[in-house]
Amino acid sequence: MSLLAEDTSLMSSTKSFCEALASQDEFKKLHTHVEAFLTDDEARLQYQSVHESGEALNDKQRSGVELTDAEINEFEQAREQLLQNSVVTNFMDAQRELQTVQQTISKYVGLTLELGHAPTDEDLAAAAAQESGCCGGSGGGGCGC
Repeated sequence: MSLLAEDTSLMSSTKSFCEALASQDEFKKLHTHVEAFLTDDEARLQYQSVHESGEALNDKQRSGVELTDAEINEFEQAREQLLQNSVVTNFMDAQRELQTVQQTISKYVGLTLELGHAPTDEDLAAAAAQESGCCGGSGGGGCGC
């Protein structure tokens, strides 16, 4: 029998976990913020415009073209207006939080698959040290490797 068959305890537990996650008040609040953004055409267009403008400026800069003060100021003004829109900022905060939840869950599942058992606090600490340590990840411990 496959681990992913509908009638396994793994799938039953996965479904229960998803139901528990979706029933959390904080999750519902985050989901409400995402939905509010997705249904607000003005907020989505404003967000998309600033995002595309930022990408265009980055592309221009990467190609070696120097940005003018006017271009930078125009982008900064649009970005400031965007950040004054609570629908957008609530969406951005919700998106960040949901990504953090997903990354954390993925870390636990990934370590379980790698280690062959549910990760302990020590396993999680060791994985975090590897991610930010001297030889791996973005921490750069300065060991010269």
